[in-house]
Amino acid sequence: MSRWLIVLLVLVITGPIPSRCWSQELDPQKQQLDTGIQKAVQFLSKSQQPSGAWSFNSYGESTAATSLAIMAFMAAGYVPEEGPYGDQINKGIDWVLAHQADNGLIVHHKSHGPMYSHGISTLMLAEVAGMLKGEREKKCRAVLTRAIKLIVSAQNVAKDKRNAGGWRYNQTSKDSDLSVTGWQLLALRAAKNIGCDISADHIEKAVAYVRRCRGRNNVGFAYQPGGAPSATRTGTGILALEICGKHHTRDALEAGDYLVQRPINPDEFYYFYGAYYCSIGMFQMGGEYWKKTRAAIIPQLLQMQKHDGSWLATKGSEKEAGKVYATSLAVLALAVEYQYLPIYQR
Repeated sequence: MSRWLIVLLVLVITGPIPSRCWSQELDPQKQQLDTGIQKAVQFLSKSQQPSGAWSFNSYGESTAATSLAIMAFMAAGYVPEEGPYGDQINKGIDWVLAHQADNGLIVHHKSHGPMYSHGISTLMLAEVAGMLKGEREKKCRAVLTRAIKLIVSAQNVAKDKRNAGGWRYNQTSKDSDLSVTGWQLLALRAAKNIGCDISADHIEKAVAYVRRCRGRNNVGFAYQPGGAPSATRTGTGILALEICGKHHTRDALEAGDYLVQRPINPDEFYYFYGAYYCSIGMFQMGGEYWKKTRAAIIPQLLQMQKHDGSWLATKGSEKEAGKVYATSLAVLALAVEYQYLPIYQR
């Protein structure tokens, strides 16, 4: 029986979206959350361009926007090849696959940081590869192989000790930051999970860089080594450690304590980015870390959702990215307990 038929049977029996990890206790937020995610998926469905792409407002059609939207569909339980959005997801995947440069870079918009787009798209392809069939699967795996090779090559660029092991805006950058590094590390980990040949050394070097990004006085995580910590970067650091098997290490536990005391809030400039990383990172931490984070983030996001099912940032460059960006990240944060995306399963 196909995965979509299984999902459909659960829909008939239990309601709009199946979930795997809800507490058996009565949860008054569950119906509101399920409904919110469904409305968001409908908004994303209507926002797809005729080409198959999705767009960031400030950049137009974008491999990053398209990949985030595809992962949002998958996080909500929808898959390529099947179901009501299967054709749309396929079309989006095909558009991303068609936009790999000769050097392996996956990017299709003018940006100061093409490695952001590359990491996000590589992560998506690693997540979706096992769900595809025939020629689409073969092309996906071929594109993914070249994409991973570029990530590894970018990590191997000669860097000083402070920046070694990480990534930054371009594949030739000699410095690093935690934000770009987070996406590349997620992509490598997801690709390794589906059998791609990735040396553990690349993962370990990246983890070492993440650890050097502990904030001043070893509080939380910062954008770069020695910087001031923030909730967004702390969520990034926690998720990076957790998905690489560094579960409940001292670094992760202390960062989790920091987030419990200083949770992400809508006043932050990169709120949706932070909600994504904090939600998934603290879910990986589990226990009280996730319980307290869930109690903060889910009500915030549900209250901020617009009538058309979308979200829109109100500050900084996030506002310029538009509704597809904010909506995709909101769905990824809200749907973490469904555990449909393999990389985020405990």
